[in-house]
Amino acid sequence: GGAATCPFNANHKPAAAVKAPYLYNNAKDGKQGNQKGGYQVPATGDTAHQFVAPGSGDIRGPCPGLNAAANHNFLAHDGIVTFNELVDAQQNVYNVGYDLANLLAVLGLTLADGDPVTQKLSIGCDATTRTSVNPALTGSEPGLDGHNKFEADSSLTRNDFFTHGGDNFRFNGTLFGYMTQTTGANYNREGLSKYRLQRWQQSQAENQNFYFGPAALLLYGAASFLYELMPSGTHGYAPDLATISSFFGAKQNTDKSWSFTAEKIPDNWTNRVAPYTNQLVTQEILAMYLENPVQFGGNTGPGTFNAISFNSIQNGKISPNISPKDTACLLYQLATERIPSSLNGVITPTVQALALVATKLGPALANLGCPQPLT
Repeated sequence: GGAATCPFNANHKPAAAVKAPYLYNNAKDGKQGNQKGGYQVPATGDTAHQFVAPGSGDIRGPCPGLNAAANHNFLAHDGIVTFNELVDAQQNVYNVGYDLANLLAVLGLTLADGDPVTQKLSIGCDATTRTSVNPALTGSEPGLDGHNKFEADSSLTRNDFFTHGGDNFRFNGTLFGYMTQTTGANYNREGLSKYRLQRWQQSQAENQNFYFGPAALLLYGAASFLYELMPSGTHGYAPDLATISSFFGAKQNTDKSWSFTAEKIPDNWTNRVAPYTNQLVTQEILAMYLENPVQFGGNTGPGTFNAISFNSIQNGKISPNISPKDTACLLYQLATERIPSSLNGVITPTVQALALVATKLGPALANLGCPQPLT
């Protein structure tokens, strides 16, 4: 959404603090938590993190997991969040590993046009006046709604930007129904890989401006969250309809169609036991993609699709022989290199963004042997 229609809450409050006796993973101030899950979220008695539906002044965006965290005050309820809040919430709510929590937070600030200086990000629409260190210098910071950045065509349950007048952030019940039908309401890797292929085919056919760039790898990572992060121990960690519909804010109507209600952590929900790390998400991205591979590139006219090449993506495809390390490095390169944002445009990281990457991700880049950016 644009700045003119972006909700505004004059009474910004930071995320509710995690404190005894409800410590969850005890992740605070952007630091590593215990990395031990299997506990109930929100804990019984923790009134600070009970569900509160968003008001008219609160921003929500295309990511159900972040919307749910904001609705439970693990992120700032108005949707203007900080780097540290993002890192803490991922660990405390979903038991995301510290390495992956940092990577996703950095990508949010750099790829999705948050502000690497203030380290603030809108989880939805353009709130530049509230995120930017100096709007005159930074220009627009569109948040997670920004097209072909963190958000991309062929989303699981969001429209393509160009086919729906820029509405790439609101829940689409028809798409949720398609996803449920394709997966048989068992949202595992096999089913979601098929659905990702169907969404690519649908968008490529219907959207004359369709673009599926390197950042679209994040769509596979986000899809893995449905069966890796959202399932509950109280449901045997099954990615079932009751759980997924709650996180997506999907409510079934009497005619079997789906409408939207606010995203909510399911009642009596317990998170995953082991942390979901960079290594694990990389394995899932690669496995899901290779089950039903599609081309990276974009439409250039009726019946014409141009494939792109970017590092490990060559002639529009990722090789089935790619190593997990190279896949992980490809994710890091989304934050550190000029990447195509369309067939005739690029996203170029700023000096400030590269400095943030060096500070937050430097050790991980070194451990993997990935090329490190010069700042």
